[in-house]
Order: sequence, then structure tokens, then C-alpha cells
Amino acid sequence: MEKKEYVTYGNKGACGCGCGADKEGMGNATGITGCRFSLSPMTDSFVEIILDAVKKTRTDKVWQETGKLSTIYRGRQIHVEDALKGCFINAYREGVHMTLEATYSKGCPGDIKGDSFMAADDELLNEPEIKDVHFPVAAKISLYPMGIPDYMKYIAEVVNHAIDLGIYEKSAHYCTVLSCDVQQLFDYIHYVNSYCGEKLSHYIFEVTISVNSPTK
Repeated sequence: MEKKEYVTYGNKGACGCGCGADKEGMGNATGITGCRFSLSPMTDSFVEIILDAVKKTRTDKVWQETGKLSTIYRGRQIHVEDALKGCFINAYREGVHMTLEATYSKGCPGDIKGDSFMAADDELLNEPEIKDVHFPVAAKISLYPMGIPDYMKYIAEVVNHAIDLGIYEKSAHYCTVLSCDVQQLFDYIHYVNSYCGEKLSHYIFEVTISVNSPTK
């Protein structure tokens, strides 16, 4: 009988995703930010829109891989955010309903130092071309601080910051709903990732963005 290879979550940093702990066995000592996302233009020309966005977006400073279900960017936080923002804005078409599902993660105990461009400098490659593009977005966010008992205070902190910014619409089951300009949203995403990267050893931050929805 063939022996099954079971995953070993939490066992010396193994996470089951094909990676492993660093050499010191300390989990993620790398500082790598990762984001896995799926872009969904709801139109017959979705292939053209996605491929055009991919072509326009500069990804020189992130490690990337596209599979059957999604694309992942890995590297320094600012460049992962810059590439995703660029891809989303480059895919925007007036009047076309489109969504983006994105999961940011930092501090996974099973992460590795490879598959990233951590030596990249601070210059953002996409921001100069997209910083003046504006359109309204609706979004929902869910933050998951991992491995700590007092996680709710961190969630409250990022939600209260959205309230202070005036982009908070409401709290709903399992998420917080935001409404704002696309530039404001990605500035807020940067704030959340920076705050969590400083305060938490491991977190997951899920973001869904919708534009031109027919739902009022």
C-alpha cells in the first residue's frame, strides 16, 4: 500500500506549500511580503484586459508566478504593493465591472528566503505612471493576526484608522466594507501592511476590490 505524505503544519516551520524553514529553524526571518491575487474583469474581452494589464505593469522588483487559479508576487512590501496597484489600475476600464481578490501575507513560519527580490532599491516602478489615475472603488477587508491571544485589538486599530480617513462604510459579518478613491485605498493597504509588519510576527490580510458594480 502506497504511503501517503501528510503535511506537517507547525512542525519546525514546515507549512505544506513546498517551502521550509530557514537554516536557523526560526521560520520567516526574511521580511518577505507575499500577495496572491486573482483579477476578474466581467466582460467578453477579459483576456485582452488582463494581458494588457500584465504587459503594462512593471514587475522587475518582485518575484512572480502565475498558475491556473492566481498570481503571486513576493519581495519587499513596497514593490509587491506597487506591482499589484499597477496591475489593478492598468486593468481598469470605464464601465466594466471588475473585481480583485488579494491575500497579503508576511511572517509565515514556513516561508523561505528564496523566490523574492529583497535586494531591490526603494524606487517604485509603477507609481509614476498611475499616481494621477482616479476612480471610485468599493472594497472589503479582513485582517487575521496569527498566533496571538489579543488579536482583536490589532483588527480594531486598522478599522479605526479607516474611520479616521473617512473611507469606512460599515462593519459586516467577517469583514469591513470601505468606499473611496482607488488611490486612497492603496494608501490604506500600505498602512495596514506597514502597521502589521511592525506589530505582528505573522499576519494575513485579505482584500476584495470592486469597480463599476451593477449592484447599487
